[in-house]
Amino acid sequence: MVDTNTKSISLNHLGIKNATIRYQLSSDELHNETLKKNQGVESSLGAIAVNTGEFTGRSPKDRFIVKDNITKDEVWWSNINLPFDSNKFDALYDKVTNYLSGKEVFVRDSYACADKNYKLNIRVVNEFPWSNMFAYNMFLRPTAEELKEFSPEWTVINAPGFMADPEVDGTRQHNFAILNFTKKIALIGGTGYTGEIKKGIFSALNFILPVFKNTLPMHCSANVGKDGDTAIFFGLSGTGKTTLSTDPNRSLIGDDEHGWTAENTVFNFEGGCYAKVINLSQEQEPEIFGAIKKGAILENVVMDANGVIDFADTSITQNTRVSYPIYHIDNIQQPSIGKNPKNIFFLTADAFGVLPPISKLTPNQAAYHFISGYTAKVAGTEAGVTEPTPSFSACFGAPFMPLHPTRYAEMLSKKMKDAGVNVWLINTGWSGGQYGVGRRMPLKYTRAMIAAVLNGDLGSYTYEDYHIHSVFGVAQPRTCPGVPTELLSPRATWNDDEAYYKTAFKLSNAFRHNFKQFEDIASEDIRRGGPQRYAF
Repeated sequence: MVDTNTKSISLNHLGIKNATIRYQLSSDELHNETLKKNQGVESSLGAIAVNTGEFTGRSPKDRFIVKDNITKDEVWWSNINLPFDSNKFDALYDKVTNYLSGKEVFVRDSYACADKNYKLNIRVVNEFPWSNMFAYNMFLRPTAEELKEFSPEWTVINAPGFMADPEVDGTRQHNFAILNFTKKIALIGGTGYTGEIKKGIFSALNFILPVFKNTLPMHCSANVGKDGDTAIFFGLSGTGKTTLSTDPNRSLIGDDEHGWTAENTVFNFEGGCYAKVINLSQEQEPEIFGAIKKGAILENVVMDANGVIDFADTSITQNTRVSYPIYHIDNIQQPSIGKNPKNIFFLTADAFGVLPPISKLTPNQAAYHFISGYTAKVAGTEAGVTEPTPSFSACFGAPFMPLHPTRYAEMLSKKMKDAGVNVWLINTGWSGGQYGVGRRMPLKYTRAMIAAVLNGDLGSYTYEDYHIHSVFGVAQPRTCPGVPTELLSPRATWNDDEAYYKTAFKLSNAFRHNFKQFEDIASEDIRRGGPQRYAF
């Protein structure tokens, strides 16, 4: 092995001068640096625990894309993709690099995309050692041999301690995450939340892959069975992407970000996992629990004086997290590439409790639900949310998708048809009533439903085997191995038919209202994939 700590690199070309460069430190070294600087505490499980400060999640309103010749006609400019002036970017960039000049900085060379045909070399410059350790966990790790000739294509500059001046710098407030596709830079400041680092590169790939490489980027997890069949799990945060794809009977490809190529392969963008740990238990999620050891980073969890974590404590945030390198999971696909996608699962945590726990979608319904990207917010997760609230995020990842959602939907629809993929809608949310009345669908039953699909146990799409939901039009199986039959019909789990249908129509109206923004572009077939009955 080459001692990468002694490799001589310069950051002068980035405008960072006279810095003490800590290059390519190992995970253990970064763990120890974090402790030495009193920026983290070691938990009883061995993983280091840090507090990300003011921001414990992403800040979507402070994420910008520089509007230039590459992006001006391609990006879907909206309240999600906010334009930033290139001159303002240059001025702010200079301020950030001046801020980092003369400081100790942690630099890591890594790459994204496990398929070498799509590999993106990345250099990450961090103000804090634990942020650099996050980059070690989450991006792919070059060998010592690869590092000798390493040439970064994109650069991430991450300065949590730098505060922007909105009136001067053109930001909304003091924090920002800005992508510049001409200069190939992700500039992040004013926030310690590490998720901004990985999502910056994810957003860049969501533009690069479809525009230049005919590859569909996906906010999804994926795993592969012993027979080589790949399963894909789309879903927003908290719907179960990481949990359900981490399956002892299948090899994990990755838990969050993937590409689907023209060659019908699926590859992981990342080298690690970033899992929510709220209410985590060793019994329910043994693989993820077991990954929390030295080398992992816990974020914003509450611990006692002995370093014992209370995973139920949300006093800092609901969005407690752990990042770990993928090799902390025993059963992984190496390299992180799968072939032959056979089943796609759309995961939603329906807090209204009206969607079936599992239903099969037609191609048109699949396109409609992909563009819609539905889940629900529950009371207490955000200020002012006192009852279930529909939440729609196009393509199950709108904050990271620079192109118009229909661009991704058209690519997915074609790939689904070409590959003959089955698509399933899985409700990991509530049953027997909405949030506060019913209960969350037990994880063991959701796992049983997914296993039944993967084992081919749910039969053909016939009236004898499936019931068509009277409001949403989806086909719910009448029976499923390992699942009580009464749970398969959401209406049957309620004690009040009138209340059930009133709530179901309320949600179907929300679907239709949300979809109005896409109706001018979506085809008639896709429009018919949504709920067809309106409540008056």
